[in-house]
Amino acid sequence: MNLNLTGKNALVCGSTQGLGWATAVELALLGANVTLLARDEAKLQARLADLDVRLGQQHGYEVADFSKPDTVRAALERHQQRVPLTHLLINNTGGPAGGPILDAKPEAFIAAFEAHLICNQLLVQALVPGMKTAGYGRIINVISTSVKQPLPGLGVSNTIRGAVAQWAKTLAGELGPFGITVNNVLPGYTRTARLDAVAQMRAQASGKSQEDIEKAMMADIPVGRFGEAAEFGAAAAFLCTPAAAYINGINLPVDGGRTSSL
Repeated sequence: MNLNLTGKNALVCGSTQGLGWATAVELALLGANVTLLARDEAKLQARLADLDVRLGQQHGYEVADFSKPDTVRAALERHQQRVPLTHLLINNTGGPAGGPILDAKPEAFIAAFEAHLICNQLLVQALVPGMKTAGYGRIINVISTSVKQPLPGLGVSNTIRGAVAQWAKTLAGELGPFGITVNNVLPGYTRTARLDAVAQMRAQASGKSQEDIEKAMMADIPVGRFGEAAEFGAAAAFLCTPAAAYINGINLPVDGGRTSSL
């Protein structure tokens, strides 16, 4: 099985913590040159120092805030001056705030749409021409199992994640003939800051303890535990390899079997 990413350049968004960082680590372990992209430069510098550098690898970082698409444009310009060809793109950013959909203000939908879909669009429009030239490209979108089964209390997120999934499926059909695949990886309950925030929100709403909320969440997972970020990163990294060339346009849950739909 060919899992070698030596000589491939990766841009990993939201990569100072959680799922983005875990994916960046796995890509580097497979040989890719990794550029980290996030909004906190101090954290980026610390994470860059944490990345193992193997023979010939060159890692870097760029600063951008996905709530401000213009900063993403500027980061892309800097990135392409340093790395003219990017083979692997991991689209990932923090999820919208939780809450019932009926209570959500219209502005919350607009902000989430810009941060998730519009920024994704800016990234692929800038990087896909190089992927076409190389005849090799992998676009991975970190979304949510809510695209298969909406999650209670995450109204804005459920809505916007669904839009990104449809965008990605359309893109997969357009880019497949060029050796570029587009896939969505759907994290379930994974030990990250996002999971802590969701559990705290549910605890406050229900009057129960966070520990009780987490036990109830875990009870819905067939494997009986929360996932680890590294397990998600391994799945996302695999889809970036030559071995995954015939996997295109899918939603891959990494959720321990929790999602009840196929």
